[in-house]
Amino acid sequence: MPIIDLNSDMGESFGQWSMGDDAAMLDIVTSANVACGFHAGDPAGILRTLKAAAARGVTIGAHVAYPDLVGFGRRNMDIASDELTADVIYQIGALQALATAAGTSVRYVKPHGALYNTIAHDKRQALAVIEAIRAVDARLVLVALAGSPLIELARSEGLTCIAEAFADRAYTPQGTLVSRREPGAVLHDAKQVAQRMLRLVQSGEVEAVDGSVARIEADSICVHGDSPGAVQMAREVRQLLEHSGVSLQSFAGSTR
Repeated sequence: MPIIDLNSDMGESFGQWSMGDDAAMLDIVTSANVACGFHAGDPAGILRTLKAAAARGVTIGAHVAYPDLVGFGRRNMDIASDELTADVIYQIGALQALATAAGTSVRYVKPHGALYNTIAHDKRQALAVIEAIRAVDARLVLVALAGSPLIELARSEGLTCIAEAFADRAYTPQGTLVSRREPGAVLHDAKQVAQRMLRLVQSGEVEAVDGSVARIEADSICVHGDSPGAVQMAREVRQLLEHSGVSLQSFAGSTR
């Protein structure tokens, strides 16, 4: 039976500003990438999301980012290595404390936005993030873009690293994500997205933006929580996968 993880970004609301429907999404996904306060999220909101995840047995990951609340962590930053390492350590530590208070634990790290995209190919910043994870807990799993050099780099540095695909994003023929600046980069048809992800799990292929076939080998599928109709999209993906004999399980388990 094929096995895949389904994850989503959560804990990104800030004060009176609301982002996503964490409660509904937690009934669908197997892993939750929880904001750590640098790109989104406030302590009280993050704690509520962690408690809700713990109640459902959903695995927790630290969604670490550049210090960029205004830009939602989507602006590139040329941060010194030691500073970036400290930033990531700080974020994981904050989430670990809140997770402990919520009766759960942090099992993995998934960088967010610009940091995620940068370390997929930037070795200097990638090593700074890897150093941070190893300094906190080398058992933490790193989630990385499928097909990126980061995967082998992290593994060579002693980390467990799993590859991730995106349900609601278009792909180039080379298997990379179409830039959000380009038209058609974000997909909105829930049924189409579900069919794409079933093909991905069954054959390791997705249709690229030009109609060709791109090879994508992934252990986890992400549905962005801030996308319009995200909950319905995640539900469609899960239902079709399960109906087709795919088992939905977190790559890191729900408890340590």
